[in-house]
Amino acid sequence: MKIPEKSPEKIKANTEQPLSSENIQEAVVVTKTTKPLSRPGISSGFSINSFLNKEDKVEAKEDVVVKTNNLPQHHFTDTDLQMEWKIMLKQLQMKNSFVFNAVKTFKLEKADENKIKVLFPSDSAKVEFDKISGEFFNHFRRKVQNHSIEVEYHRDVENLKIEVVTKRKIFEKFIEKNPLLKDLDDLMKFDLT
Repeated sequence: MKIPEKSPEKIKANTEQPLSSENIQEAVVVTKTTKPLSRPGISSGFSINSFLNKEDKVEAKEDVVVKTNNLPQHHFTDTDLQMEWKIMLKQLQMKNSFVFNAVKTFKLEKADENKIKVLFPSDSAKVEFDKISGEFFNHFRRKVQNHSIEVEYHRDVENLKIEVVTKRKIFEKFIEKNPLLKDLDDLMKFDLT
């Protein structure tokens, strides 16, 4: 396909006309439009301006207050608590072994007439306990017919098992399994530092 060329007559006609200042001013006039010249783009859903100008929305929390004056407040023992906790752990072991492994080291103690003290080893384990605590304590309140039970959480640092395992300790555990390794260590003088 060949592109038609401009005729030489038109080119000569344009170049032969003298340029005056009136013609230049007419060429500079720009027309304004109300609509954008380009097509509107597709929005990505994220706007930097809206992110920068975002107002912090305050979420209204609704506190549900349950009046325990009219609900039963029967006596329960620490044995009742321990039995229900063991039952809960057995059920949890079957349903969700991950949560079970996280909460099996928790200790529940009766602190006062209507208080249960929960001793937990770490914050990550407490997060897993929070997933099942509502179900457990609601069940326990109905079981013992005491709806004024309060729960206190305490971090149990003493029972948290943090043991530094060195090469020497590992080797000593192997010696317990196979006493001949001690003779080998005496003969070869291993460097277990």
